[in-house]
Amino acid sequence: MFGLFKSKKQKLIDKYNKLLKQSYELSNVSRKDSDEKLAEANEVLKEIEAID
Repeated sequence: MFGLFKSKKQKLIDKYNKLLKQSYELSNVSRKDSDEKLAEANEVLKEIEAID
């Protein structure tokens, strides 16, 4: 219930962490897919930095 009113920044941080985790998990399977997830995470990080 406490997660209902997350700020936009917190939602982006959660998304960033999720993408980093997926990238790490994919690194053992497919380097290409891992790199794509890392690139997505970097885009989210840019959004987070723009908020600050």
